[in-house]
Amino acid sequence: MSTEESQDDSPEEEEDLQYFVRIGGADLDGTKTVERSLSELDGIGTRTARLVAEKADVDRNATFGLLDEDDIDAVVDIAENLEDHVPSWMTNRQNDFFSGETTHLVGTDVDEKRRHDINRMKIIESYKGVRHKRGQKVRGQRTKSTGRSEGTIGVNVEEIREEMADEEGGDEE
Repeated sequence: MSTEESQDDSPEEEEDLQYFVRIGGADLDGTKTVERSLSELDGIGTRTARLVAEKADVDRNATFGLLDEDDIDAVVDIAENLEDHVPSWMTNRQNDFFSGETTHLVGTDVDEKRRHDINRMKIIESYKGVRHKRGQKVRGQRTKSTGRSEGTIGVNVEEIREEMADEEGGDEE
């Protein structure tokens, strides 16, 4: 009899489940826990997701899509306005170049700002900008032996054997 009751409960839970929760221009999976679902969003890692769940007074191990609308709205509000709820050292955009403000970017804004910053470096032709223009490594990595994009490194033995075979065949004629 207990199996019948558990089967009756699951369809009701599935009806209330929100499969997608929209935050910062991205859809989050509502079937996962709050912490895991938030950490899939660009700009929010596991530590920040845990903090967002704590600030919203939500169990971080609860299924995100099964939360009440008020709880989901609280999580969305805190995630989108994170700079108001965390110390400034925890934000990902401190003292912005143009505005001077400290903000926390989430979702597609992270990629957009990164592209904008790289483009600015290219325009002013800073060292990093020049490296980006050339397609070279930017952060001081080794380039003598890695990061090669063309051809083979070293001696191509097969090519030498083919050339030698052609020369021997050419001598016999």
